[in-house]
Amino acid sequence: MTTIAKKIDALVRDVPDFPKPGIIFKDITPILQDAQVFKETIDAMANILRAENLRYVAGIESRGFVFASALATALGVGLVLLRKPGKLPWKTLKATYQLEYGTDAIEIHEDAVAQGDSVAIIDDLLATGGTATAAACLLRDAGADVKKILFAIELDFLQGRQKLIQAGFKNIESFVHY
Repeated sequence: MTTIAKKIDALVRDVPDFPKPGIIFKDITPILQDAQVFKETIDAMANILRAENLRYVAGIESRGFVFASALATALGVGLVLLRKPGKLPWKTLKATYQLEYGTDAIEIHEDAVAQGDSVAIIDDLLATGGTATAAACLLRDAGADVKKILFAIELDFLQGRQKLIQAGFKNIESFVHY
């Protein structure tokens, strides 16, 4: 485990029965409250992405926004927001995906990316992979070249990485694995 992974792991707080009974929620807010560890996390993510020659980082609502906005600033690139339906004010493109209890969707502005724009997708945590896969497919379908998908934390037992790989995305990294 890398130094930053150890620091992240030490700060992640387990919250039992949130948002429903039987779930152990991995709370990243202690990372955000520790200025030094948050900075080191952003620096580590930036180091991974520097060679990708990105035009944008795309943050997945909502905790992904926190990481992606700091990362966009660190890299000197633009920020694309991937949001739940009805949250973006301009014309949007949408991807719908399956949940265990129904469907959900994610949107971007239709002019968020252009053909061939290099993009990295950022989120705090990879769980089942539904949202991340929908985000990656939406960006790809909009013409972007998804270079990397990067997470602070990955819940390996939920096999979200496999869903991304099955959709054709192989350049996936996470610092901490549970």
